[in-house]
Amino acid sequence: MPQLRPTTVLMSAMLATAIVPAVAPHALAQVIIPTNRNVLVQQNELLQLQNRMLRQQFQQQQQLNRELDRQIVPQSRPQVPVVKPGCQVLGNAILTSCR
Repeated sequence: MPQLRPTTVLMSAMLATAIVPAVAPHALAQVIIPTNRNVLVQQNELLQLQNRMLRQQFQQQQQLNRELDRQIVPQSRPQVPVVKPGCQVLGNAILTSCR
């Protein structure tokens, strides 16, 4: 499968976002007066198309997010100096030298 450039994915997502509002008003207008069976079929087809487009937009956004996550290099752990332990006391005896 060919790799998609982030700009291509972003442009596709923007196009899908622009088309969805154009489709939605028709579906809403048909919901108001469901007088015949053809209108209900058209409404269902429009809803299916809208769902398909939203799913595709979501998948493209997820793909873009994954590509961006791959580009972020995880930060290395900071170098913290190790401090020697203090005195160790066992009963009345000192096991290591104290500072």
